[in-house]
Amino acid sequence: MTAEQVVEDSPQARRREQRGWYFYDWANSAFNSTVLTVFLGPYLTTIAETAAQGRPYVDVLGFDVRPSAYYSFVVGAAAILQIVLMPVAGALADHTGRKKELMGLFAYIGAGATICFWFLSGGRYLLGGALFVIANLGFAAAFVIYNSFLPEISTADERDRVSAQGWGFGYLGGGLLLAVNLALFLGHESLGVSEGEAVRICLSSAGLWWAGFTVIPMLRLRNRRALASGAESVGQAVAGSFRQLGRTIAELRRYPLTLGFLVAYLIYNDGVQTVISFSATYADKELGLSQTVRIAAILMVQFVAFGGALLLGRLAASYGAKRVVLGALVGWTIVVGVAYFLPRGSALPFFALGFAIAIVMGGTQALSRSLFSHVIPAGKEAEYYSLYEISDKGSTFLGSFTLGLALQLTDSYRLGIVSLIIFFVLGFVLLAAVNLPKAIREAGNTVPERI
Repeated sequence: MTAEQVVEDSPQARRREQRGWYFYDWANSAFNSTVLTVFLGPYLTTIAETAAQGRPYVDVLGFDVRPSAYYSFVVGAAAILQIVLMPVAGALADHTGRKKELMGLFAYIGAGATICFWFLSGGRYLLGGALFVIANLGFAAAFVIYNSFLPEISTADERDRVSAQGWGFGYLGGGLLLAVNLALFLGHESLGVSEGEAVRICLSSAGLWWAGFTVIPMLRLRNRRALASGAESVGQAVAGSFRQLGRTIAELRRYPLTLGFLVAYLIYNDGVQTVISFSATYADKELGLSQTVRIAAILMVQFVAFGGALLLGRLAASYGAKRVVLGALVGWTIVVGVAYFLPRGSALPFFALGFAIAIVMGGTQALSRSLFSHVIPAGKEAEYYSLYEISDKGSTFLGSFTLGLALQLTDSYRLGIVSLIIFFVLGFVLLAAVNLPKAIREAGNTVPERI
């Protein structure tokens, strides 16, 4: 080992990379909070309604689509394309070894499309849909590669802390920009800006934030393995990546416990995502809470989740990540059960429930990410994280279908929300059944002191 390698692998060098890695969560969380959570859905629906000019439908690639349904169809199309692209991006990153360059490429494609939301005005609903699909694909592909750096920049015993800090840092960054954007949106008249212009500024600012702060991880992260310049053409690299992806999927049967963890994660994370996405609708339709209350709750959740991710990361250092995630799933079960009894028209209980969700939300996601890093064979990080992200993006229909079926049968939002308990109970049972130390050893990795 050369002196240069010793320096590169020193704790100081590792901490420097970790700090750079955190900043990508800080950068891309602006897309989640500002674009996905608050502004794009209502605005794109309004753009489609403007284009309809009172007609019941707008034309989308030859199909008649209701303006109210347009955004949902765009989100669904983006999710399907993500499922196709993420494994390819992961395989390409692992096959070529050029993780940093590919992560930067996808990040800047996504950020560039987000900046272009500034041009989304009038009746340009097709432009909005296309930009969203491009931005979402860039976001997903870059995030797969970003996650795959985790086992490379941290030791087995550091991983829970590093993942939790990255996730918490992301909530803080996304929350800060969202706070600025909400102040702009709510005070747009005093600033002499129309509501539409305020929304377009907010959407574009998420792209600028994403692009600007991505510079930091690009300077700090480093590739562990890269092919020599000119060793392969782009076509050869892509073809090789597809072959490698096929081998990875085929060999997953050799790691049944890794597959078992993925299934458990698919189940309980589907419950998490459905509760998050349904909470605003529940607050509006069932609890009758105002938009101001809902916006304030979103902001609170962003900042409390920052502390929650760090808190659960510290607990994992003492009790093990698996125990903490199992405890968080018990917390989710209690939260969903309590949601059934929230009084209508009262904001304080809703804020209290949002506080509880924020505590368990960040930690559940961050520690699940670090747990999965232990059961991945070395050299296959990006490919396996693409399968992990598919479990995240591709499973959301399960919770949505369960919720929709409960609403269809009962016409009760309260029974709909409580039906999601099954995901946390089943996820708890499946995760508890996974022998993680054995899964880690089967993947050829070192079992950390606490797991």
